[in-house]
Amino acid sequence: MAFNFKFGILLLLLTSVSSAECLPFEKAKDHLGETLCVKGHVLKVSIGRTGIHFLNFCEDYRSCPFTVVVFPRDLRDVGNVTAMENSDVEVYGLIKSYQGQAEIILKDVTQLRGEFADLPKLPKGYEADKKGQYSAGTFKGNSSSTTTTKKNKGRREPTFPDD
Repeated sequence: MAFNFKFGILLLLLTSVSSAECLPFEKAKDHLGETLCVKGHVLKVSIGRTGIHFLNFCEDYRSCPFTVVVFPRDLRDVGNVTAMENSDVEVYGLIKSYQGQAEIILKDVTQLRGEFADLPKLPKGYEADKKGQYSAGTFKGNSSSTTTTKKNKGRREPTFPDD
């Protein structure tokens, strides 16, 4: 009986967490330090000069009260975040403050809910460290040639004029 009671409480807690309403992104700043779901419409996904991806919820990101940040090292675990541009998203995570702006750092696709819970993987050849550029690869030939020329060392054979 005790096992069923504990299981029931655990199930109730999990259900309440998973069905908790997401906050509108404008209210995220009032919940710094809390791990919650924040929702909003992503107007643009921008890529910083170091390859960091930002989900921008406002026309002017500098005056926006909230943003979602994806570091290049986390893109493989998150997926192709550019697919979220012009879409409604729900992101679950710790709400932090960075330079007076509330943010959630997106490290894994499991932090996404709704339509983007199964975000497409990054395209093959995507290089986050190069600000989202694609690389077809480079070919470098072997520094040593595959054909060798044999050099005769020592004396040459004498040549005689024909009589």
